[in-house]
Amino acid sequence: MASFSTLGISKNYIKSLQEIGIKKPTEIQEQTIPVLLNAKTDFIGLAQTGTGKTAAFGLPLLHHVDPKKDVIQGLILSPTRELVQQIKKQLFKFTKYNTDKIFLEAVYGGEKIDRQIGNLKRTTHIVVATPGRLIDLIERGEINLKNVKTIVLDEADEMLNMGFKQDINRILRYISSEKNTWLFSATMPDEIKKIIKTYMNINAPRVEIDKNSRVNANIRHQFAKTTIKEKTGAIIGFLENRSNERGIIFCRTKAGAQNLSHQLQEEGFSVGALEGDMQQKERDKVMRAFKNESLQYLISTDVSARGIDVKDLNFVIHHQLPEQLEYYTHRSGRTARAGKTGVSLAFVLPYETERLHEIQKELNIKFTEVKL
Repeated sequence: MASFSTLGISKNYIKSLQEIGIKKPTEIQEQTIPVLLNAKTDFIGLAQTGTGKTAAFGLPLLHHVDPKKDVIQGLILSPTRELVQQIKKQLFKFTKYNTDKIFLEAVYGGEKIDRQIGNLKRTTHIVVATPGRLIDLIERGEINLKNVKTIVLDEADEMLNMGFKQDINRILRYISSEKNTWLFSATMPDEIKKIIKTYMNINAPRVEIDKNSRVNANIRHQFAKTTIKEKTGAIIGFLENRSNERGIIFCRTKAGAQNLSHQLQEEGFSVGALEGDMQQKERDKVMRAFKNESLQYLISTDVSARGIDVKDLNFVIHHQLPEQLEYYTHRSGRTARAGKTGVSLAFVLPYETERLHEIQKELNIKFTEVKL
C-alpha cells in the first residue's frame, strides 16, 4: 500500500497533508505523483472531479519550484473563478511547513484587474488562472511567463466547453517551448486530442483512472417516473421527506431553474438558484450562503455548476436528465465526496426511459426505481 512518503513526497508536505486530514493517496495520486516528481515530462491524466487530482499535480508542481528564484515557474489554468480560488487555497495549505516560502497568486475575472496586477508585482512562483483573465494580463504586458517550466491544464474539457479554446491555444503558443504540459480532463473529446497533438509530446505518459469507475462508486443512482404536471409536487414530496438533508437540484435551462426556484421558495423551502447570466457577485453570494448552510438547497443549470465543491451533500436531483453524458457524471459527482455516500435521483417522464438505459449502459451504473 503506497503512502505519500513512498511516492517521494517530502516530509514538510506530508505533515501539512496529515493536518488537513489527507492520510492515504487516492488512486490518481498514487499513479501520477511518482511520474511527475521524477521526470520532466508532458502528462495526460483522465479523471473525474473529486478524485484528488489537485494534490496529484499540485504536490509535484510545488516540489519543482525553486523558492530562491523570484520568477513565475508554474502556471495552472482552470475553468472557473471558484476552481481557481480552491486550487490556490489547497496548494497554500500544502506549503504550511515549508522552510522556504512558495508564493502563489490567483488571477480570474470578476475582480479588479489592477489589484491582481499589483499582487503580481510581489514575488510569485505559481499562478493559478482562468484563461480569459490571463490573456488580459498577457496583452497588457503585466505578467512575465518566460520562466514557466510547467503548465497544468485542469478540467481541460470544461475549459473548452466554456469557450476558452482560442485562449488556451494562445497561452500554449505564448509560453516558451521549454515547458512541460500536464493535462487533466474527465473526458477526451476531439478538441482535447487536438491540443495534445499540437502542443504535447506524442509519448507523454497517460494515467486513466479506471474507466468503469468514472462515476463514484459511493453514489446510489435512482429514478422516479413522473409527468410534467406532477414533477414539481414530486420534488417537493422528496424534499419534505428529507427535511434535514442538503442537496443540489439540476435543471437543463435557466428558465427551468428560475421557475423551480420560485415555486420552492413559495412553498417555504430555503433555496437559492445559480444560473448562467448571473453577475459574479450574485453567484458568490448564493454560493457563500449554500456553503455556510444558510441555504439548504441549491438549484443550478449545468453551465453554472462548474466548480461547485460543497461538503456533505446528501443528494443530487435531476429535474431533467442532462443532454450530455458528461453532465450526468459531473452532476452526480457533487454528492458522495471524500468517501461519503449519496443519492443521485432522476425524475423521468415516460419518453425518457430510453435515455436512462443509455446512461446506464454508457457509464456502467445501475439505476433503481423508487416510488415517491
